[in-house]
Amino acid sequence: MSFVSDLRVLLEGRDFRRLFGTRLVSQFSDGIFQFAVAGYAFFTPEKQATAAEVAVAMAVLLLPYSVFGPFVGVLIDRWSRRQILVVAPLVRGTLLLVTAGLVALDVPDAVFYGAALAVLAVNRFFLSALGASLPHVVPRDRLVLANAITPTSGTVLTAVGMGAAFVLRLVFGSGHGGTATLLAISGLSFGLSAIIATTMERSLLGPPYDPDRPPAGEAVRIVLRGLVEGAAHLGGRRRAAAALSGMATHRLLFGMSLAMVVMLYRYYFTTDVDAALKGITLVGAATGVGIFLAVLITPWATERFRIETWIPVMLAVSGVLEILLCATFREWGFVVAGLLLGVAGQSVKICADTVVQREVDDHFLGRTFSIYDMLFNASTVLGAALAATMLPPDGRSFLALSVISTAYLLGALAYRLILPSAATRAPAVVAD
Repeated sequence: MSFVSDLRVLLEGRDFRRLFGTRLVSQFSDGIFQFAVAGYAFFTPEKQATAAEVAVAMAVLLLPYSVFGPFVGVLIDRWSRRQILVVAPLVRGTLLLVTAGLVALDVPDAVFYGAALAVLAVNRFFLSALGASLPHVVPRDRLVLANAITPTSGTVLTAVGMGAAFVLRLVFGSGHGGTATLLAISGLSFGLSAIIATTMERSLLGPPYDPDRPPAGEAVRIVLRGLVEGAAHLGGRRRAAAALSGMATHRLLFGMSLAMVVMLYRYYFTTDVDAALKGITLVGAATGVGIFLAVLITPWATERFRIETWIPVMLAVSGVLEILLCATFREWGFVVAGLLLGVAGQSVKICADTVVQREVDDHFLGRTFSIYDMLFNASTVLGAALAATMLPPDGRSFLALSVISTAYLLGALAYRLILPSAATRAPAVVAD
């Protein structure tokens, strides 16, 4: 069945339509918000962004998902999820309107980033509640279909929101006033998702009452203990640990590359903020195409090569191509590199997902993927922070480029060293 026909089947359910509408409106708003934060941090004429500020902005956007992610389930499983979908948008919308006012008043960056962190922390609860609510509005035999459709649709609406924000920026300007307007629009549109959520009955989305459920404090301690136990379990599953190391290596170096690209487009290739934003958008689009291509390439490749071979090959190829394509510091080289790194990085991630699912015992999978999520985001932020220590003001650094390229090759070697010495398996098929 096609995507459209699959979606049509799901939309037959009234409650699914309401939950789906809540998701689409909220993720459209999230696209506007993310664009506004990136624009404020990197592409505002009043600001002269440094590589350190790039790292701070990435930390604001990514770390809440790692820090709060493992713990939000404790409260999601105790509070009415429908109420979370009503209250969280109102809280986030209010925070965004306050943040818009702060930006308009030209407050210090630390205040802006603090407000943005609060917005993202609230959003973590909202997104987790959406995921936990899905089984309550979809029949069991359609749940796999719903899990495939809804995240894809949400991602598309986030991209649409970013596109709308790009157009709005042209209308309202690239200064602090324009950023404040984008934040206010994001806050108001996010509030609309609360209106949609109120159309659902309060008890529809659970959770059911459980008198044996441990208190929240004890549940938090269980989460912490679970993360420690998950890490210990990974220590005895070297193939899974090696796969996570390969994924973390790519995200670390991708974070370094991203910080370099932002600085190059902002100060080296051009000094015009709008031209810089268009250039960054082109690189991002090329990376997105590469991610899509990886979904097609990786299953084909892993039918012919072992995953234990394909992961280090992708890391090594990334290192070689990055130095070959980018050493001349021409714009086209970074666009092509974005495409190819998108393929390689997503291929490593697909393989890592498969290895973890295959090698880790089922009752440790949830804890392992919590660690996976934390590594994924934290490595990206750490990479941007490392880049900040070596990038010049215009971002043009052959030293940083050499470090990234060399580290990719060392990461491929480290992956092979972590693997058990007798890593002999039949070729593994990765589902796309």
